[in-house]
Amino acid sequence: MRKTFSIISMGCPRNLVDSESIMSEFRKRGYVFKDAALGVNTVIINTCAFIEDAKKESIDTILKVIDAKKEGSVKKIIVAGCLPERYEKELRKELKEVDEFRRVLSFGDKEFQRDLVSKLTPRHYAYIKISEGCANKCTYCIIPFLKGPYRSKAIELIIDEAKGLIKKGARELVLVGQDTSLYGVDLYGKKRLAELLQKLSGIAGKNWIRLLYCHPANLGKDVIGIIRDNKNICRYIDLPIEHISDNILRRMGRKIRKKDIVSLVKYIRKTVPGVALRTSIIVGFPGETKKDFKELLSFIKEIRFERLGLFRYSREEGTPAYGFKGHIAESEKDARFDEMMSLQQDISNDINKGFKGRTLRALIDERKEDYYIGRTEHDAPEVDGVVYVKGKGLKVGEFCDVRITDSYEYDLVGQV
Repeated sequence: MRKTFSIISMGCPRNLVDSESIMSEFRKRGYVFKDAALGVNTVIINTCAFIEDAKKESIDTILKVIDAKKEGSVKKIIVAGCLPERYEKELRKELKEVDEFRRVLSFGDKEFQRDLVSKLTPRHYAYIKISEGCANKCTYCIIPFLKGPYRSKAIELIIDEAKGLIKKGARELVLVGQDTSLYGVDLYGKKRLAELLQKLSGIAGKNWIRLLYCHPANLGKDVIGIIRDNKNICRYIDLPIEHISDNILRRMGRKIRKKDIVSLVKYIRKTVPGVALRTSIIVGFPGETKKDFKELLSFIKEIRFERLGLFRYSREEGTPAYGFKGHIAESEKDARFDEMMSLQQDISNDINKGFKGRTLRALIDERKEDYYIGRTEHDAPEVDGVVYVKGKGLKVGEFCDVRITDSYEYDLVGQV
């Protein structure tokens, strides 16, 4: 009887790449992958434990699969990823029904090996992890303790992987890492992200290269110039600033000040016309006064980020911020979150209205009965908005030109 398995991948795209590595490993063992959570011999849950909400979601998923095991739909459960890396002893004690706990990555070259057949994304786009671990040690973040020091993947391996993915039909390659802007500093003694992007641009043809997770303190002007000069590199920069108050930036350990962030944003927009800037913000960090929050609101209103991910501060044991004084009540975090989200919705809605009448290139992700769903270069898969495309004869995974006819808060509507 064939051994079958499925994977439930939780968290960010970096975790998805790890899940693809697990998938490859199990195939080599003779298992057959099934794209269904239940009705298989083995279910692997690759968990996320970055913040409290992610931990709760991971636990809830494990409990649901345990229920399925009790009903006979699953024979074996493997829990992998950040949750067992962080809480293995506690999990072994509380979740007796789980057959195996395992860590995804080991240090060294093996963690970067990639079987291009084992993909959990659609055929037309793929994530490439260019680095692992983190060197920044922000006071709120558990990642350096889980993933270890910063480690870059060799340029040659990334280029080979990119060539293979394009050959297999990938039309968009998304570069990920805990901090892609530091790429190469450990391996080559200096940052080489600009060089990597230039080489990828040279092999990508008309396909897209997209860059995620650039720490504002580490992003070099050479990288911004490469994005400007190469049309197949998306005019999209993911720049998590987390806050703007110098008081909070210092407490967060972000290694950058407000004036430097403002200067960087202005430089990017001047250098790369039409760029979409995505950022992430944390509200309710310990010691965040009402004045700090109002300063953040004013900054967001002035800068008008095209894309923004918003998070309530999550108090994580093992991080320096866990022991900070001045923790904010959950009700106050919620109020600040709602106020910031309302502001960003208005900003996004206003920005999207400006696209009406323009023609944009879009990559088609999905086909519905009487329309298609695509994305422009300004939208990363799974986290940003989409374009609802009216037309005929389009194919999933192909590019087309779309004239924008209408807009919503986060999405666009267009005609081929």
